[in-house]
Amino acid sequence: MSVTLHGYRYSVYLRIARLALVEKGVSWDHVEVDPFAETIPADYLALHPFGRVPTLVHDGFALYETTAIIRYVDEAFPGEPLQPSDARRRARMNQMIAIADSYGYWPMVRQVFTQRVFNVASGLAPDEAVLAEGLRGSRRVLAALEDLAAGGDFLVGDRLSLADLHVGAMVACFTAAQEGAAELRAFPKLHGWWQAMRSRDSFGRTEPGLPGPISSSA
Repeated sequence: MSVTLHGYRYSVYLRIARLALVEKGVSWDHVEVDPFAETIPADYLALHPFGRVPTLVHDGFALYETTAIIRYVDEAFPGEPLQPSDARRRARMNQMIAIADSYGYWPMVRQVFTQRVFNVASGLAPDEAVLAEGLRGSRRVLAALEDLAAGGDFLVGDRLSLADLHVGAMVACFTAAQEGAAELRAFPKLHGWWQAMRSRDSFGRTEPGLPGPISSSA
């Protein structure tokens, strides 16, 4: 069996796919692809015509779009299922994933995490106005997720689901910023859930780290 995951090491979406693979006990090879590069390799564009990440290749079967990848990983490989069998719980899982993608990614990751954590690690000054805007947008997302969360160690029901991995990867970024960690404490169900989730082996094994300062050739 051959499994290859193409992606950018710092991408939250790559981490979501990696979390699913770890939880299912699947080994894979990594191929680094920087979607922000001026030129995307032609062989990667043949796999993903939009040049985004990640892309999974399993025994010649290529698949892009993170939600499609993690559902495929859950269904194609043995191990504990990561999707509820109950229709309503499965719908709630999909709803929470969609909320994270549609409304959470931009303020929580691209604004709060990028400005306060990623840019600073890269030696760049954060844009405080963008950070503040991200915090405002994140509160609405967290409030919606708090309202839907089951309470306890998992977001949906009493077992791990894809929602925990998808939302968890974004919350990991968000709480890496001290302002994000402070915001999360205002939402008791989410805060308690995150304390349990962050201690899972899969989150430790998929921690991407941070870049070093960007060097100047001037």
